[in-house]
Amino acid sequence: MTRMILLLSMLMVLTACSEFAILISGSSLAISQNAYVKTYNGIDVLTIMTTEKDLKKHVYEKGKEYIYDQAMGYIKK
Repeated sequence: MTRMILLLSMLMVLTACSEFAILISGSSLAISQNAYVKTYNGIDVLTIMTTEKDLKKHVYEKGKEYIYDQAMGYIKK
């Protein structure tokens, strides 16, 4: 029983470690990027934190609404 608890607790701790390792490995890519990409990524992170959607999702939804509105304008004529 003790062995099973130890095994399960190690499994929980080690799987959480892998997510942290993925985050750390992503930061090494940010070092090689230029200032424009770093600025975009910073704004994207802030957008995700405040609205739960990234910039691409916002642009997609606005574009979809615009195209729909344009299509409805042509249909009504």
